[in-house]
Amino acid sequence: MGRNYSDHITEMGMGTPPIPRLFFKPPSAVVGPNEPVVYPSQSRQVEHEAELAVVIGRTARNVTASQALGVVFGYTCGNDVTARDIQKADGQPSWAKSFDTFCPLGPVIATALDPTALDVSCHVNDDRRQHASTSTLLTPVATLIEYITAAVTLNPGDVILTGTPAGVGPVVPGDRMAVTVTGVGTLRNPVVSPQ
Repeated sequence: MGRNYSDHITEMGMGTPPIPRLFFKPPSAVVGPNEPVVYPSQSRQVEHEAELAVVIGRTARNVTASQALGVVFGYTCGNDVTARDIQKADGQPSWAKSFDTFCPLGPVIATALDPTALDVSCHVNDDRRQHASTSTLLTPVATLIEYITAAVTLNPGDVILTGTPAGVGPVVPGDRMAVTVTGVGTLRNPVVSPQ
């Protein structure tokens, strides 16, 4: 989901969407802990985006918000890596967020968390760039699942990235990104040049 923290909406100079702003990332974008994120030759502005990731545990369609957390297997860290210059040129997010390696997830799936008040942060090298609580999500996890499953069937293993707080910024080859979510741990990934 895009634009789900008001401070990030402000820093991007965009309006608050009237409905949840959704896009897809392909499975080929997924990498695990400590795996490299490849800086594509097509971009000159790749940015990190720390997010809470929700891992679906059972098939879900037309789930109400009150039932929604019951279809969740667990939670992990996500980094919605984005080629920002391509996103700006394209006018929509999917292609800019779909490059191979642009969806680091991990390091574990925590199965006993309350997603309503978790700290989410990102460090690049030793610099903290992002920090917020999921209590400030404009569309909370349960409501987001209700919205999605009204139109799309979610299957076990599907992952929902819930949006990023303010502080997104550029990374370059040689940088080390670290996304931390309370109760999950820290997802670390280096940025490397294309081969």
